Amino acid sequence: MMDFDRSAIGWATTSGPVSYPVAVAAMERRAAEIRDGHRSELVWLLEHPPLYTAGTSARAEDLKDATRLPVFATGRGGQYTYHGPGQRIAYVMLDVQRRFGSDVRNFVATLERWIIDALSELGVAGEVRPGRVGVWVVGSNPGEPERKIAAIGIRIRRGVSFHGISLNVAPDLTHYGGIVPCGITEHGVTSLADLGRTTSMKAVDRALERSFTALFGPCIPTDAPAEIAVAAQSGTSA
Repeated sequence: MMDFDRSAIGWATTSGPVSYPVAVAAMERRAAEIRDGHRSELVWLLEHPPLYTAGTSARAEDLKDATRLPVFATGRGGQYTYHGPGQRIAYVMLDVQRRFGSDVRNFVATLERWIIDALSELGVAGEVRPGRVGVWVVGSNPGEPERKIAAIGIRIRRGVSFHGISLNVAPDLTHYGGIVPCGITEHGVTSLADLGRTTSMKAVDRALERSFTALFGPCIPTDAPAEIAVAAQSGTSA
């Protein structure tokens, strides 16, 4: 068994789009290794090619155009969502049992706070709403509907989390037209670019790391899961 600091949280970033099935397999393996005490916790930042994912609560009628993009069933909570270039995915593999006990709501609320604090650093006021997981932005004009800027979809298995958050930096928002995002029809979606906050993905990553560290503790730069390096070399895609 390799030696490592069990209190450390790894922070890894993968450049270029990562196949969704490859990412899920890597998360599954890492979460099992964390549960078994073989590896440290990990936050993994990446992007996916354009695709839809269906959470455990997804309704068939919310997939408006099944031919538009690849669709992947997934074990995370939630309904349909979109992933694609320009969207920062942060997969969070943490020992939730050790950090939060059985209080999963507190864990999700802390993830929401993480996003809100990062957005604040980037000049955007994010908010939460009862009964609607994720982070929302209130319109600047009276009567303008709230729009979702970040989604959260988590799975916890034997006390360890995987899957995570998606933050819209500058994705193609028209792709959301193929689904009812998160099953909510009365509110739309937005992004930092859509709000006029043009920024780089690196700047977003720095804000995410600073706000995460303030809430969860220091992170240590580390490599992404080994499966990703293999997939990148072979040109695997979704």
